Amino acid sequence: MAKKIALLSVSDKTGLIELAKFLLDHQFEIVSSGGTAQAIASAGLPVIKVSDYTGAPEILGGRVKTLHPKVHGGILARLNLESDRQDLEANQIPAISLVVVNLYPFEQTISNPNTSIHEAIEQIDVGGPTMIRAAAKNHEYVTVLSAPSQYSIFMENLQIGEISIGLKRSLAVAAFQHTAHYDALIAKYLGEHTEALAHKLPDYNLSAINPKPMRYGENPHQVATWYQTGINASGWSEAKQVQGKELSYNNLLDLEAARQIITEFIQDQPCAVIVKHNNPCGIAIAPKLVEAYEYAFAADQISAFGGVVALNRPIDLATAEALTETFLECVVAPDCEPEAISLLAAKPNLRLLLLSDLNKGSKETIKSIAGGILVQKSDDLPVDPDAWQVVTKIQPSPAQLQELIFAWKVCRHVKSNAIVITSDRTTLGIGAGQMNRVGSAQIAIAQAGEKTKGAVLASDGFFPFDDTVRTAAAAGIVAIVQPGGSIKDKDSIAAADELGLVMVLTGTRHFLH
Repeated sequence: MAKKIALLSVSDKTGLIELAKFLLDHQFEIVSSGGTAQAIASAGLPVIKVSDYTGAPEILGGRVKTLHPKVHGGILARLNLESDRQDLEANQIPAISLVVVNLYPFEQTISNPNTSIHEAIEQIDVGGPTMIRAAAKNHEYVTVLSAPSQYSIFMENLQIGEISIGLKRSLAVAAFQHTAHYDALIAKYLGEHTEALAHKLPDYNLSAINPKPMRYGENPHQVATWYQTGINASGWSEAKQVQGKELSYNNLLDLEAARQIITEFIQDQPCAVIVKHNNPCGIAIAPKLVEAYEYAFAADQISAFGGVVALNRPIDLATAEALTETFLECVVAPDCEPEAISLLAAKPNLRLLLLSDLNKGSKETIKSIAGGILVQKSDDLPVDPDAWQVVTKIQPSPAQLQELIFAWKVCRHVKSNAIVITSDRTTLGIGAGQMNRVGSAQIAIAQAGEKTKGAVLASDGFFPFDDTVRTAAAAGIVAIVQPGGSIKDKDSIAAADELGLVMVLTGTRHFLH
């Protein structure tokens, strides 16, 4: 049997040697370049260097290795055409039947904030995408593997026979998605480092890979898929699910809402966040993690049932015991002690996720509308109390200021119109998503009950009238933080002074739709 040609050139060498051994056992000759050839040779396996194969040396410090007619002619030849076969024969070019390529780690390189633009540019792969695209275009005759995760299915299928055209086409689709996403990352990065474009959103290329079908979307009649937006596993795709059922669409939405809130308090004392239907229903900070969870749970026990919990510290045994006392959909934390994992196993339906870096989030938010998408920079503006303005006669005490900061951080993550009441860095009442701000305030006050006396209130938008201030004061609220900016700010300020409240204006609103 004539040997087939396999071209291997990979940055990620996961599974490389196992694949190379398999190919040699199945009558392939391996042609490879650079570090890939060196890795294969170091394993004691025969390999032909690309420079020997083409008769052309690698030049420009490795920038040019595989850009050669013998490589691309072998990949792109349509073997059913007599003219293509004659071209191959006349130029002594063997047909290449397998291309295994993954790309320079551009995304990993730019994730380091200390990377210079020159270092980033050197991680822009040229030959790799060219080979992947060529092989994917000619997938009728060439199989293309663009990720180590594809090696096993290739080997399984070749073991029992030829690679089907259906599988080849699926691999080609994955290859084009891979290069499209890679190019989109580069365009986005360069746009951010071009002065004329740095403060604008570039032409947006929505690129997603590794689709994972879900059971359904928000409701059983809605089809849903989970896509990864990074070449490297990041965000929720790198979370370790320790136990529990498969994540649902709604689980992921609530988990992301909880993650965004917990990042506000990563550097604080232990913090617990409980989310239900994309809104927080309980948030607390305390000296111990179990106390933070218990305070957050007590803030709204009814809503917390079936909720999603995020914690900013590894789960200890005491916290695990508290978590098992009610029904929860999901819990996410940076880690979990072994004894706590064993205890939580008693709740097999609880989805327990470990995400070591809860801070990793997208820099943009995307929403679809009819015929298009809306893209905006994420609302990650740091909270800067030094820029706040106290506009009432009474000044906040240091303790009140810290409480106002806590309430303001929570408020920016509540659907507008948002009102948040807190005390001792624990939410007492949350009014979310109402059509008017007084309605939100009334919900938050009713939820907090008698605990409103001496508490503080945060509003995500300004007060167009003084009615919310008077409602808050009547309930016992002593301090308010809000953006300001209404033409009737003076009325709200006057009401606060009349009623003996502290009022602080942030100058920044945080609507969340």
